[in-house]
Amino acid sequence: MNISEFDFALPEELIAHYPAEPRDSSRLLVIGDKLREMVFRDLPSLLKDGDLVVFNNSRVIPARLFGKKGEAKIELLLLRKLENGNWKAFAKPGKKLKVGDIVLFEQGLSCVVAHKYESGEVEVKFNDDAIIKQIGHMPLPPYIKRDDVAADQKSYQTVYAKPEGSVAAPTAGLHFTDELLAKIPNKAFVTLHVGAGTFQPVKTDNIDEHKMHSEWYEISAEVEEKIRAAKRVIAVGTTSLRVLESSGGVAGSGETDIFIKPGYKFKVVDGLVTNFHLPKSTLFILTCAMAGAAKMHKAYKYAIDNKFRFFSYGDACFIST
Repeated sequence: MNISEFDFALPEELIAHYPAEPRDSSRLLVIGDKLREMVFRDLPSLLKDGDLVVFNNSRVIPARLFGKKGEAKIELLLLRKLENGNWKAFAKPGKKLKVGDIVLFEQGLSCVVAHKYESGEVEVKFNDDAIIKQIGHMPLPPYIKRDDVAADQKSYQTVYAKPEGSVAAPTAGLHFTDELLAKIPNKAFVTLHVGAGTFQPVKTDNIDEHKMHSEWYEISAEVEEKIRAAKRVIAVGTTSLRVLESSGGVAGSGETDIFIKPGYKFKVVDGLVTNFHLPKSTLFILTCAMAGAAKMHKAYKYAIDNKFRFFSYGDACFIST
């Protein structure tokens, strides 16, 4: 399949730069035999007896740090903590850093460059990891054209986030309030730490040649039991879906680089709550695998014509098979 099959024109003004307030007041497009508009807080009315709703409970870390090496400004985007306690990070501009360099930040935080990868990423060792949480900035996606503000510390985080490790939010979950969550009686939580690769575009014409990024996930024995007992499994977000399909609904942990595209046979998931995604992205391709490319293009055209809000802080859709 050619990547052009998953392209569409998106007016820039439909990219959401701020979240809906309150969270559950965003719009919801139901994609089934026909298209229906709802308000997100009405999602429970779409659920049936025996449905299990599965969420990704990974917590976003304040992964953007601004410092200096001498007079040169350096920005780090932390990617993941390594087994030796150091961090792998993107550095901008990376060419200004070499092994042994020290970068100074606010409140006495500093790091030394321990390794530089051919990819341009770096491994850094901090003098005090605890300060990262105090001075770090939320890693808003590159298509949100503004600096982060204090409110993003809360709004770019799901209300049920627990284990730290994501550098991008599992954004379908941002629509849920504590009150809405309480109205979903049968739910479960898995973990997938979302990496910066989630924004990586498909650069090959043939999508089968695209190399997917890898992310760590975990699913518990308790969740496995709930899946076995469920009549339908509804994933909240593509990250939850990737956990469920990678694991087959079986308890365990590991790395997944699963790339779900049209022709894929779903083993666990019967429905998906997700935001509106970028054209030619692996996430839009995943939705086409679930609903069919023709149906998703029709739904996205409707969303664009009716001025739905797109991407991380935007509106959502519900796809059921």
